[in-house]
Amino acid sequence: MEGRAAALGAGTVLNALATGTGSAFALDVETRATVTLDPDSDGVDGAVAGAPDADTALVERCVALAADRWGDGEGGTVRTESDVPMAAGLKSSSAAANATVLATCAALGLTVGDDPDDPTVDVTREDACRLGVRAAREAGVTVTGAFDDAAASMLGGVTVTDNDADALLSREPIAWDALVWTPPERAYSADADAERCANVAPMAELVADLALEGRFAPAMTVNGLAFSAALGFSADPAVEAMPHASGVSLSGTGPSVVAGADPEDPTADLDAIRDLWSERPGTVRRTTTRNDGARVLE
Repeated sequence: MEGRAAALGAGTVLNALATGTGSAFALDVETRATVTLDPDSDGVDGAVAGAPDADTALVERCVALAADRWGDGEGGTVRTESDVPMAAGLKSSSAAANATVLATCAALGLTVGDDPDDPTVDVTREDACRLGVRAAREAGVTVTGAFDDAAASMLGGVTVTDNDADALLSREPIAWDALVWTPPERAYSADADAERCANVAPMAELVADLALEGRFAPAMTVNGLAFSAALGFSADPAVEAMPHASGVSLSGTGPSVVAGADPEDPTADLDAIRDLWSERPGTVRRTTTRNDGARVLE
């Protein structure tokens, strides 16, 4: 009983910490999970490739919840490997949870799809996503539940969500190039100051309106300025990128900054931003958005 799956990292349009409404867009960076189920095992053992000391509580909880809901409570093992840096604001936890839940479904022999009315679909990706969000809350790795991040990672494109209700408000395709700067330090979502973020709620409401209108570029730029201040990060990397980006934002609770380039924006120039960000400590990665989302691997 073995299954494999992959899920995507993502960048932020709107941080949900202020109001409970969030928005994110999927990026072409992946986390892959392999789940092996054993009916005779009482627990789940997790491991992260290349990080023997990593906290595996989230992925272990994902397997346990999925096996309880769609299987017979099987235990087993889960191993993840990732191109998404951990604690960098690029939704590594959401990607790990989504990949693990889908891999558990595959190990149980279930068919995953999107249409709840399709009789051949045993589990929808939205339901799988919500189960991963529940696991994240129970494992204590998220403040908001991160349904916005999880939905973008699972479904692809740009999502806007009500994280308090785990409701998908909108999902749109997007075709941008993206540049990500990740400094050496790390920031954990569970440590974010939610009370301080609540101070920027009026800006978050403006960003939500922009995102629901499909104006993702200005939405993420306003978000980046507001939440950089609220979370104590310098806005300098975003400000220097603004003349060359369609939109730029602090991603998640930081510390990464993501710049997007709409192909219809003649002023967008990610090479110029790379030159600027390459002078800063850390790493710069060029990637693209993705609209396909998470998937079971053969």
